Amino acid sequence: MTVINSQIEFETQGIGHIVDVTNAVAQSVAQSPLRHGIVALFSPSATSGLTTIEYESGCIADLQRLFDEIASPDRHYAHNARWGDGNGHSHVRAALLGPSLTVPFINGRLTLGTWQQIVFVDFDNRARRRQLVVQLIGE
Repeated sequence: MTVINSQIEFETQGIGHIVDVTNAVAQSVAQSPLRHGIVALFSPSATSGLTTIEYESGCIADLQRLFDEIASPDRHYAHNARWGDGNGHSHVRAALLGPSLTVPFINGRLTLGTWQQIVFVDFDNRARRRQLVVQLIGE
């Protein structure tokens, strides 16, 4: 079994910005010598997360609205009282979504469904340069 590590870097706008990273991940898999295995994705950030969704404007708006309803930035957050950075809701949202995702690949191709894309969600309250750790494990 072989393990290959790489990363994907990109800019985000913050405040619930959702970035479709499917093509970048698929490219990492296709360019590797591995044909079968899994790709493990990890966001080394406390204010972002990963999931799959149909990357379509309606689904994106629905997901963003859901997080506004669950963890509104207008609520009181102890984190904000302690640090004064105003992103307490960002940490809570990221904890709900989670920082990692694993997708199998077969014959050098991701096994995603027809309407399924891999998305990175930046919950922080400002634009950021983000990094996604990509680890390919397979043969």
